[in-house]
Amino acid sequence: MKAKALDKKFDDNNSDIINSLDLSTMKHRNQEQKRVNVDFPIWMIDSLDKEANRVGVTRQSIIKVWLAERIEQTANK
Repeated sequence: MKAKALDKKFDDNNSDIINSLDLSTMKHRNQEQKRVNVDFPIWMIDSLDKEANRVGVTRQSIIKVWLAERIEQTANK
């Protein structure tokens, strides 16, 4: 589909334009993954695991969420 045709669909309030897009090649900015290794003391891992189990997520997820929250707090100061 040419850009003009997509623009016309959008301008005509056709809510079905998402089906006209090829989302298979879509990339989110700054979402590429890079593996890092971090050593934590056992007491910290135990605490992370307890909190992760309490909220029903993995250890990795709780670490990511907490780091993201802290980075956001620091950026907003």
